[in-house]
Amino acid sequence: MKSFIYKIGKLLSIILVISSQWSVARGQVKLQADTLECHIVSFSVGMLTPVGSSNSMGLSGGSMQDLYGWPYLDFALEWGYKYNIDWLVGVDADLWIGMSGDNLANRVERMGNVFNPGETAMAVNGEDGVVTAYNRGLALRPGLGKIIRVLPKNPNSGVLLKVSGGWFMQKTVFHQDFNHPQVYQLSGGYEKLYDHLRNGVMLTESVGFLFMSNYSTYANFKVTFDVSQCWSWSSRPWLIDNVMGLNGKDRSRYFDLLLGLRLTWMFPFTGKTTYDYYYY
Repeated sequence: MKSFIYKIGKLLSIILVISSQWSVARGQVKLQADTLECHIVSFSVGMLTPVGSSNSMGLSGGSMQDLYGWPYLDFALEWGYKYNIDWLVGVDADLWIGMSGDNLANRVERMGNVFNPGETAMAVNGEDGVVTAYNRGLALRPGLGKIIRVLPKNPNSGVLLKVSGGWFMQKTVFHQDFNHPQVYQLSGGYEKLYDHLRNGVMLTESVGFLFMSNYSTYANFKVTFDVSQCWSWSSRPWLIDNVMGLNGKDRSRYFDLLLGLRLTWMFPFTGKTTYDYYYY
């Protein structure tokens, strides 16, 4: 009898120890965050400001800074891939437009055969037309970035260094108010005589901070300061610009420097949080 009670007591003790260890094991959490490898889709908004001069052949008023009032609004869509060794690769598509909505500088002086001294346009039958003239730019740039970790508990966040380069174009866009008489000089193909269309290549260096939440798919962002060098040339066979002294082919080569500040909201496709929980 005593032997039976002793065996039962021993068995209960073993069960109790195993149960307590199981409970502790179920509550164990790996406190070390994972370094993610994932696709990221991002949306950006920011501002661009041109600086410097680009008059390579003595022409005045030829740089972006001379052509347009600034700053410009900058919108971007970006796809990227983050490796678990803190490198990023990707490509971004940018659109920038004049922030004021009507920012072609000195348009009366540039286009004296189109605009009146009061900055209204000469429309049909000698009446006044209303035209808004602003700049628009597009860019497509693949890039490479590196994250330098600064948060011990979050290895996916840190200082971001990035370089990107690719193709861009910029031009003057003319929008006519159709509640007023139309300006035929700026309709159809005629506006190409005045739109300053240029294509070229650009190189962008960026520095900023990238944050990826350990818990949320939606609390992920980056803030960057960008410096872009732009080399461009005219894409039109004929250009009219009285300020630049042009009435024919623009054969100049242009260099423009753009400074930008950008806020980006990122959506990483991870499928889980960056912390792993283990149960034994």
